Amino acid sequence: MKVWTPRRRAKTGRRSARLARRLAAVLALGSAALGTLAEARTVKIVTAQTLELRNVDGQELVIIASPDTAGVELQVDDDLVRARRVEFNRTRRTLTLIGAASYRTAKDGQTLRGDNLVVDLGTESLTGQDVLISDRELEIRGEDVERVPGQLRANKGYFTPCAKCGRTTNDYAFRAERLVVYPGDRLIAYRAQLLVAEVPVLYLPVVVLPLNDEARQPKVQVGRDAVDGLTVEADLPFAVGSSVLGTGLLRYYQNRAPSLGGGVDLRAYAPFAAVDRADLYLLLLPRPLDAQGKVRGEGGLDTDLNFSVRGRVPLSEATRDLDYVFTMQRRDIGRSDTDPERGVTRSELRASVEYPRYRAELNVLGRSGPEPQTAVTQPYEKKEVVLDPKPFTVPLPGGDLSADFKVTAGEYSAASNPFSPSAVRQGPNITTTRLEEAHELRYARPLWTGASLELSNSFVGRYYGTGARTVQLSASGQLTQRWGVQGRQSLSLRQEYLRYEGTGPFAFDAVSGRRLSAPLSLNLNTVPVPDTTFTVGYVRDPFLKAEHQQPARFGVTVGRRPLNLNAALAYRLGTGELDSFTYAVTLGDPESGQLRLVPAVPAQPATPTTPAQPARPAYYQRSSAWPAPRLTLGLNGGYARVTSVGTPDKAAPSGLQPFTVRATIAGDDRSSNFSVSATFDPDLTPLLSSVGAEYSLVRGFDTVLSPLTVSGRETLGVQFPRVTGTHSVTWRDYTLTHAHDLNLEQAQMARDSGTVSFSVGNRAGRATNWQLAYGGAYDLRRGGFTRPALTGTLTTSRPGQRLNTSLSYNLPGLDQPHAELGRAALDGEWQSGRFSVSGYASYSRVRSGTAPDDKATDTYTFEPLRLGVALGKAEQPSVYLTAALRQRLVYVDGQRQGDDPLAPVLGFTLDRCCWAMQGEWDVVKGRYRLTVGLPGQFYPLLEGGPEGTRVPLIPSLSRPADPVR
Repeated sequence: MKVWTPRRRAKTGRRSARLARRLAAVLALGSAALGTLAEARTVKIVTAQTLELRNVDGQELVIIASPDTAGVELQVDDDLVRARRVEFNRTRRTLTLIGAASYRTAKDGQTLRGDNLVVDLGTESLTGQDVLISDRELEIRGEDVERVPGQLRANKGYFTPCAKCGRTTNDYAFRAERLVVYPGDRLIAYRAQLLVAEVPVLYLPVVVLPLNDEARQPKVQVGRDAVDGLTVEADLPFAVGSSVLGTGLLRYYQNRAPSLGGGVDLRAYAPFAAVDRADLYLLLLPRPLDAQGKVRGEGGLDTDLNFSVRGRVPLSEATRDLDYVFTMQRRDIGRSDTDPERGVTRSELRASVEYPRYRAELNVLGRSGPEPQTAVTQPYEKKEVVLDPKPFTVPLPGGDLSADFKVTAGEYSAASNPFSPSAVRQGPNITTTRLEEAHELRYARPLWTGASLELSNSFVGRYYGTGARTVQLSASGQLTQRWGVQGRQSLSLRQEYLRYEGTGPFAFDAVSGRRLSAPLSLNLNTVPVPDTTFTVGYVRDPFLKAEHQQPARFGVTVGRRPLNLNAALAYRLGTGELDSFTYAVTLGDPESGQLRLVPAVPAQPATPTTPAQPARPAYYQRSSAWPAPRLTLGLNGGYARVTSVGTPDKAAPSGLQPFTVRATIAGDDRSSNFSVSATFDPDLTPLLSSVGAEYSLVRGFDTVLSPLTVSGRETLGVQFPRVTGTHSVTWRDYTLTHAHDLNLEQAQMARDSGTVSFSVGNRAGRATNWQLAYGGAYDLRRGGFTRPALTGTLTTSRPGQRLNTSLSYNLPGLDQPHAELGRAALDGEWQSGRFSVSGYASYSRVRSGTAPDDKATDTYTFEPLRLGVALGKAEQPSVYLTAALRQRLVYVDGQRQGDDPLAPVLGFTLDRCCWAMQGEWDVVKGRYRLTVGLPGQFYPLLEGGPEGTRVPLIPSLSRPADPVR
């Protein structure tokens, strides 16, 4: 037996470092030994102080301990173990957690706490006594607990959903002789007692508690429909073992034939060795009644089916397992009797496997039901096998030849190719076999310095069972010569040959495009002078006429201060026509007024390949000779060849596109600038289309605390008279804004020319934000506002306080004779500790008709007072009481409509963390409601009013109000 324990920490740094290295080495050795011996599970030592290797009664033990409060921490796969002392039995492959310990399961999200827990690494099970189990939903205690993968068993157990609330006495709990827990799905308790505030009140032979999400919670909905009569819809979750989760679907409609339907929603996780997941949704629903409430035909059931299964099958010598996915779908629910997709079931199987030298696929697409009567673009039936060898390279003298092949064979049913007479005679769809072979060959080699040669060949051939075939052939060769610094200059010559032959029977893979072409392309990219790039591109196809050839393209880019130029030209050599021309020119250099130091260069002696270089002193230079650093000029425009003719009353367009001239003057720090622009359209008279101006000015002694910013934009349309603009002045947090959008020439029947507005306020995002605005529609012809309004908003908030108010006042205008309040709203809230006070009021006026015979409709909505108080612990109140006053008044031309008095509404909320109850009572209207909430869902218990009482969950208990006698 070999025992190692750490000594007391040495005073010297050398002994401490040596001790740390020895401990790290032993812990690493222990982790490796644990990981090797655990076989199926990997154990990693995260924190420990001592490690001992012992041999007791022929059994090998590894003792891991930590005397201090930190304890031992192990990681078993993704599970986490904490204890003061852990004994690993290498012979039995078990972990014994001595004393108080915890075991956190990553898969189930549960934490098990107890004394002397035993973990079996082989079966992944855990046993212990007096164990406390906690997760997100429950807290479970058991005198004798056993855990196996996917299941927990406890004898003489106790569980409650209220433990997470942190209350001293649980609202309700259960005590049972035996508990079986399926993590994430359900808990089953046998011979259980229901405890309310820890007092037994009811004995139950079996209790089933769902633990899953809201989608897996039981749901029962009972109602009554005018057509279907009594309706019942129930979703009842269930589970089979630890890997199959399902929900039973029950549907009942009193007046349908048949009345009863149902189905299942099932999910299975790894139910078999070769299946990773399987999903099944099947619902058989009684067919709905027609508009007259009669059974359609002989009735029957509509089917919704969605089945899918996916998995992997290990194959010897395969680099990746065989992956497969199978799906089957059918949807009749919601489809009419004449829908062509009614009664159609579609299935699809996709499987693939990869070996070192090739990849194979199997694709099967099936369809059962009525045959389609119209053309189906994509295949609706398919049996296909794909063999795809991996690309390979063959070394050749001077270069490498790469090849990539792919073969596809199958039988398909799809739409007929309208350009194939033999396929069209078969009907809108055709079924036949197809063999497709595709390959791509590439060869590249260098020729001399900067030169390279590339050859490629691409081929796709399809051969059909009808005797038809199609061929797509592409061959190309390219010669490239590069020179200059980093090969930025290049000349390339490329010859291609493209040939398409044959007509296939299917529309989905029909060959389209030109049948024969051999384009020869020339591309030149050169830098004739520094900072200037010149490009030329030309393509010629001998199988095309001169007027159909692509234009030659020329491009120039200049980036040398102060000039920045981008120009592109397309010219048709065959016809001698200019196809298009675009340009963008900018003149300006903001750094031309600055001197830049050029460092000195020492003398360089001569070398066998370069002459001697004399020394050069340092000097200053400018980036350019641009005389006005603050001024920037711009010009952009273009030309496009006209392919259409003009209208009879107008001349044909010239092809010249509108061009814009812009001049910008910037301030010292570039934050202030002013620019003017003009746009000219050569096809219009006069040429000037629009003019515009933009400006931005920032001034202030402190640009952070008190800057003054003035900005704006104005555009005047000349050809189509229109003026638009926005101007604003900002000082500190206050902004004054003016905006307008006006037509200078308006239609005779138009009532206004556009809009004009003025506003002032502070910046958005402040705790207190306000804005005041005046404006509306404006008529230039009559010289005034037609429907002006003065609007204001104020929003302020502080901790525990909030106030929102808005107002709109209509002022007299050309089309609005009234000066009146149009809209107003006030909303506020105050909260302090347990108490809150809030209120809301709004008013709006809408006029209908034409003055002076128009009518005003006024609407008042009030909730002037709403009081709230929270009862219970200050940090976690359990009861909230509210009292509010509500009223809505409507007046039409001064006459009140209806009788809606100011009504008090009382409410309460009982929040017990694991359940809640809410109630509300309108005292005057006599309406009330009561709901109860469990984790994930609220259930209405009671609703009532003058018309009677209704129990939503049990309609048969609803009672109408007694008739007035």
